[in-house]
Amino acid sequence: MANTIRIKRSTGSTAPGTLENAELAFAEGNKKLFIGIGSGGAGGSATTIEAIGGSGSFADLFTSRTQNTFLAAPNGSNGAATFRAMVADDVPSLAHTKISDFDAGVRTNRLDQMTAPTGSVSFNSQNITNVADPVNTQDAATKGFVEATSQGLDVKDSCVAATTANITISTALNNGDTLDGVSLSTNDRVLVKNQSTASQNGIYVVGSSPARAADLAAGSNAAGFFTFVEQGTVNADNGFVCTSNSGSAVVGTNNLTIAQFSGAGQITTADGLQKSGNTISVDLKANGGLVIESTEIALDLAASSITGTLPVNKLTSVTSTATELNLLDGLNSTTNELNTCTDGSTSATSTTLAAADRFVCNDNGTMVQVALSDLVTFLENGSVSSFNIDGGTY
Repeated sequence: MANTIRIKRSTGSTAPGTLENAELAFAEGNKKLFIGIGSGGAGGSATTIEAIGGSGSFADLFTSRTQNTFLAAPNGSNGAATFRAMVADDVPSLAHTKISDFDAGVRTNRLDQMTAPTGSVSFNSQNITNVADPVNTQDAATKGFVEATSQGLDVKDSCVAATTANITISTALNNGDTLDGVSLSTNDRVLVKNQSTASQNGIYVVGSSPARAADLAAGSNAAGFFTFVEQGTVNADNGFVCTSNSGSAVVGTNNLTIAQFSGAGQITTADGLQKSGNTISVDLKANGGLVIESTEIALDLAASSITGTLPVNKLTSVTSTATELNLLDGLNSTTNELNTCTDGSTSATSTTLAAADRFVCNDNGTMVQVALSDLVTFLENGSVSSFNIDGGTY
């Protein structure tokens, strides 16, 4: 039988109490190998006992460890090493120049993956391009969005032509059809704005089966949409806007009212009006009787170039002073016009005269009212009136 050499051993997990110098011992409970060091102990025994091996004291290649851990001292303090997860303090500070391809790697990251800034960010007077239209209150806005919404408009792509009257959409918006003098082609955009059934109004795309444009599809909100019409006998170079209110402007459901928004360059003036740039004003005849007083049109009766005369029969309920009645001196008028100054009749009127009744006469260039009693006094004074009653001779 072969000889066996065994070292001191224990089924427990504690270190042996004493060992001789260079004597070995093994604790099976925790798999630690101990050795005695020094010989200054009692009876020449070892002075210290240290663990020198075994999986209980040293890491080995065979024991399974928790993933993503490493053997290290406690985090933030000294102590025996254990297997634990890595923390930020375990990584030394390194300059980016010490990391291979660091700059190129950083540039591949998206901005939305970076930590949000806590201060103002300068773009060095550079433009931010290809920005989407804003959705939330604090979103950045594009130039096009601001220009459109500053006028309360939802700008749509332009249309080739627009309707001038009600049409049958399915047959009037096909390739080769003519609308407002424009020959339509497949995929042309057309503004339909005059339908008897106003819920049919909107923007359509020409084709064998005309359909609503994708940017103004059925169910969308048409309130404030704006589009420009490129061609047409009536509608060329004009802009149109939907004036229906939000909430009552659902495409395909609500009646849509579409009105002209721009196109002042197409306005021409007729008689009596004049245009300068975008300003339209009244074309006043010099001394013609119409004048502008404090931004309002007024009548100047003293104007020297008033055409025609005012018939006396157009005057009713006239109240005049003696000075005003003097204007009758030298008046040329018809019988009918003079009748307006009396009772309006061309027939004689029978009445009983009284001394207090009056008539109008020219008193040495001044028109005055004279009582009949004054006429009688004048006639009775023959030396003044030279009025004599002579029976004649026989």
